[in-house]
Amino acid sequence: MPDTPILDNHMHLDPVYGRNEEAVKDFARAGGTHLLVVNKPSWHLLDREVEGAADFREVFELTVGAVEQATELLDGRAWAVLGVHPALISRLVGERDFSPAEARDLMQTGLDVAAEFVEDGRALALKSGRPHYEVSDAVWEASNDVMKHVFALGAAHDCAVQLHTETSEDLSDVAEWAAARGLPRHKVVKHYSVGKLDGPTPSVLADTDRLETALDEDKPFLMETDFIDDPDRPGAVLGPKTVPRRVNWLLESGYEEAVRVAHVETPKAVYDIDTIDY
Repeated sequence: MPDTPILDNHMHLDPVYGRNEEAVKDFARAGGTHLLVVNKPSWHLLDREVEGAADFREVFELTVGAVEQATELLDGRAWAVLGVHPALISRLVGERDFSPAEARDLMQTGLDVAAEFVEDGRALALKSGRPHYEVSDAVWEASNDVMKHVFALGAAHDCAVQLHTETSEDLSDVAEWAAARGLPRHKVVKHYSVGKLDGPTPSVLADTDRLETALDEDKPFLMETDFIDDPDRPGAVLGPKTVPRRVNWLLESGYEEAVRVAHVETPKAVYDIDTIDY
């Protein structure tokens, strides 16, 4: 196994229905050492719709429990990234007859609860974003308001924010929204990045084409699988062994410095975590 920390920057674990600990064991056996575990959308973990802060708190508690279990199985450790999936707005507006403003307010409540976990040290970062599919202007505006709210929370709690957004190579405007609220641009992380990105720090999906794009860009980046831990879709999006395998491929191809950037330097800069000694 490579003598380097290996961090998957965006993995889901499902302690209710998924493989959970077995997925972590797969990651560790392949050489993985550190995980950022993002809570699954509320509708995948709860048997009811979210109504308020208590429901979000239950989702986050489940994820923090999974993170604690994962840490026991790793040579390094796991951290929780907590927030509200941007697709919730479509469920609220399209299925529950919320107005966009009402949906915005409920989602911001969920982010406020997530920030409490950051404040007490049980979460490392926040997660938000906007739909990656076409929506009405009112839903788009409300989603952007949710993002701006999470940036203010990130600044207040000195933590990074992971974003789920549309595919783009330029999110400079979004990074500017963060900076205007006191959150440095590099602490905004674009999950599921294609490898080339202006504005936020890219978290590159660990397939070879996207990694080659990131290498050509020669900028700080992270690596992820976006493993969703769904028993009906095993291995989706990428399996838990993928990041360690891609690190091996990078090392065999002579990209030792890029591995250090993705798994040591960028995690330190973005999250203030030490993947070498922790």
